[in-house]
Amino acid sequence: MAREQPGAGMDRVSEAFAAVPREGFLRQRDRRRAEHDGPIGIGHEQTNSQPRTVADMLRLLDVREGHRVLDVGAGSGWTTALLAHLVGPSGEVYGVELVPDLADFGRENLARTGQPWASVTTATEGELGQPAGAPYDRILVSAEPDTLPRELVDQLADPGVMVIPVAGVMLRVTNPGAQVTRHGHYRFVPLR
Repeated sequence: MAREQPGAGMDRVSEAFAAVPREGFLRQRDRRRAEHDGPIGIGHEQTNSQPRTVADMLRLLDVREGHRVLDVGAGSGWTTALLAHLVGPSGEVYGVELVPDLADFGRENLARTGQPWASVTTATEGELGQPAGAPYDRILVSAEPDTLPRELVDQLADPGVMVIPVAGVMLRVTNPGAQVTRHGHYRFVPLR
């Protein structure tokens, strides 16, 4: 198991951004805006998140090679592909997206990256995350609930880290003990 060092991997996150350009995860008409440091709509009232926010979340998550990662709210597949770059071929990334059309969009985008150790599937209605595949070394959540969902905490490995925006505040949840630290204010689409 990889040693836990919060904040390590800043260079790795920058490398992932260089290796997985945002442009390939936007609708054709929006690709010219890929460098915009803001959210960009991908349909169904969902967005491809602001790059600076994604980078902040990935640095908090501290993903290592070989990790098993759950990406909740995978949307366009961009965060799934970034995570796949970080875990490398010895890891696994499972993206889940509730909106079937967006899951298809994310799956198509991800397929072009040549990272078969990552996938995007349609989330099961009424089920948060992907409990059948738990535990996960890391969980990234790109949608905002009002309270910290126990269902996702229960899917986290020990040791493990989850990064999730809750009621406007970015939380980093670490096991053992589901310890929570706060890391600034952010806005996300609601977690449904």
